[in-house]
Amino acid sequence: MRRERIDGLHVLGGSAGIHLGRVVELAVESRIPTIATNRKSTEEGILASYGANFPDLYRRAALYVDKIFKGAKPADLPVDLPTTFELGINMKTAAAIGVSIAPVVLQRADFVIR
Repeated sequence: MRRERIDGLHVLGGSAGIHLGRVVELAVESRIPTIATNRKSTEEGILASYGANFPDLYRRAALYVDKIFKGAKPADLPVDLPTTFELGINMKTAAAIGVSIAPVVLQRADFVIR
């Protein structure tokens, strides 16, 4: 990553999979900020995450299942986009790569790992 002069890394969904720990290790070693779309990645050491709140999506999906079980045709149900998003910051990773996070960002974060 250093050789390619990468300024930042976006880890897509499950693309890192079982190798997420190694991706985090290499990014921290190279002092490269990382972002992902899910909380678990931030808990594993990714610098930040911003994406749909999955527990909320699962609850809303259950409402669709309920409607279908009660006779609704899936094709007749509207597309329901995420409405709840969460921002997470991993301060341990920020310190390890030498990045400071603005206080206003920390205040707006839904969760901060210290």
